[in-house]
Amino acid sequence: QVQLVESGGGSVQAGGSLRLSCAASGYTYSSYCMVWFRQAPGKEREGVAAIDSDGSTSHADSVKGRFFISKDNAKNTLYLQMNSLKPEDTAMYYCAAGSSLSGGGFCYIESPLLPYGMDFWGNGTLVTISS
Repeated sequence: QVQLVESGGGSVQAGGSLRLSCAASGYTYSSYCMVWFRQAPGKEREGVAAIDSDGSTSHADSVKGRFFISKDNAKNTLYLQMNSLKPEDTAMYYCAAGSSLSGGGFCYIESPLLPYGMDFWGNGTLVTISS
């Protein structure tokens, strides 16, 4: 049974940092497109950062230069390092995995196949940034 479990969320002041983790079980990260999404209250879900099976990454313009996605295939864990946090980063953050998007040039944040091509989702971790 495939399971994704996020952790690392919390409440910090603006300017602070957090590192989110997403641990996977039941499948191997290395062959999947992995994406961090977020959804703020009253807003649509948006893609934050993506990493393909070959390690190529992309980040949304709103977080570029502040957030960094990475993965450790040996630990089957996905990460999102978030720096210089802003109140507008407050949201529930989700990790998701998609096999069909991997390796075909579709695993990037602006891909028209996101989020529908994702096979598995975690339950989310809450990030709250105070001003």
